[in-house]
Amino acid sequence: MPRRASPAPDLLAGLIVEACDRRMEEDFARRWGGPVAGVDEVGRGPLAGPVVTAAVILTDAPLPDGLTDSKQLKPRAREQMAEVICRDHIVAIATASAARIDAMNILAANLWAMNRAVRSLAVRPVGILVDGRDIPAALIDAGYRGAAIVKGDARVAAIAAASVVAKVTRDRMMALHATEFPGYGFETNVGYGSAKHLKALFELGPTPIHRRSFRPVCECIAARSGERKP
Repeated sequence: MPRRASPAPDLLAGLIVEACDRRMEEDFARRWGGPVAGVDEVGRGPLAGPVVTAAVILTDAPLPDGLTDSKQLKPRAREQMAEVICRDHIVAIATASAARIDAMNILAANLWAMNRAVRSLAVRPVGILVDGRDIPAALIDAGYRGAAIVKGDARVAAIAAASVVAKVTRDRMMALHATEFPGYGFETNVGYGSAKHLKALFELGPTPIHRRSFRPVCECIAARSGERKP
């Protein structure tokens, strides 16, 4: 079972941050005695494609101007920020495929990918700050410290940086899948259940990157199977 962890109250109490900055991870780094990584994922909700996780340890290099939750940024700004983050900071990325999501369930696959991203960092952090409510138990068991921070991608610079890298990476992957599987609109819907995507799903059937454990895809498979029966 995934372990849940809450931020330390003494570190978060009274901290009001209008834009992401380094204060929270600096507080945790002092408390834990070493570098801290921000961790976030993109792609839990789509019907197709992987879930992508990123882990980021901030260096002393400047942060991109306007860094915040990737969902609040325009695509061009995300692209520019991702380039700066990957160039100037310590970054690792991991993905969990649709097949793995179907085999494990989306939460377990997401935590599996987070674990891989953190362990792939060139510098081992002493702890991780994760957006949301769940921390990979495998990392806690391996001796990492951890705190889960709700809306951390809009409050903590390292988590925001991870969200930007994960979002840009996944969008690029889905753009490539759009050329491999035309007609589904992956270049714009990135795998989410838009009207165009759902229409194509029922007309063309699921692709190898569709998540067969997700209800709309299951219903499509069942409907198409019924149509083929004599």
